[in-house]
Amino acid sequence: MNILTIDVGGANIKLLASNEHAPRKIASGPKLTAAQMVADVQAATSDWTYDVISIGYPGPVLHDRPIAEPKNLGEGWVGFDFAKAFGKPVKIVNDAIMQALGSYEGGRMLFLGLGTGLGSGMIVDGILEPMELAHLPYRKGTFEDYVGERGLKLRGGKKWRKSVADVVDRLQAALEPDYVVLGGGNVRKLKEMPDGAKAGSNARAFDGGFRLWVPDMPLRELPKEVAAPAGETCQEESCDTHQESDGEPQVLSGCCGGSIECSSHEGASHDEPSEQPHIERAHNEPGLEGS
Repeated sequence: MNILTIDVGGANIKLLASNEHAPRKIASGPKLTAAQMVADVQAATSDWTYDVISIGYPGPVLHDRPIAEPKNLGEGWVGFDFAKAFGKPVKIVNDAIMQALGSYEGGRMLFLGLGTGLGSGMIVDGILEPMELAHLPYRKGTFEDYVGERGLKLRGGKKWRKSVADVVDRLQAALEPDYVVLGGGNVRKLKEMPDGAKAGSNARAFDGGFRLWVPDMPLRELPKEVAAPAGETCQEESCDTHQESDGEPQVLSGCCGGSIECSSHEGASHDEPSEQPHIERAHNEPGLEGS
């Protein structure tokens, strides 16, 4: 079974099939509707073969359906029949949960996604438990107010990094995970990891999408550019993300973790011989906000 993972973001949509090595990336934006996303993905993957689809959605999800419109995209996502539009079976989870699934290495893992907001989820002995931590009270606001994008812009990097360390410390004390994985686009802006935490990679969202269909699928070997340690700047920040003036979706290139046929991905593999933890989705899985 070949699986297509679609990681939907406010600026880009990242794509990878389980039988391919090089991810592809197409532009999104505030006018992107669900129907246009489907058309753009189909155009960008016309030479790929896949049987089923996983979608990481930037908003709350319940029973494989978005339950709120995304904040940074167009309308028409709630109630949209993705399986009918693609003509293939589709599973949908919040984008933070998809990266968490791809980052899990057994035991009790807390995942925190440092992006536009604060995505969160926990996997305990292979059972996925999405969480709603972003809007819990913290100081004069919420966790998301201090460690989300808005907190970074309003308070500056130094205070933001201090808040991230404090939030991680508080959540570790409350939830007692074996380890914490920090993901999301802003993790690279940390100069050092908080105690007990390690940096995840956004590229692990692809592995999470594969694991929605095949829970025991081995993790891919990531190129060094994708697995850059905290404090280093990923080349992805310099990627060109504009869309062609004729409205046709453009496949972007030259981006770490998102290039088309990038030579740094030639050694990636989906079948590394390693023992992988079994993951199950909890019943009545709620969605996540703020990832």
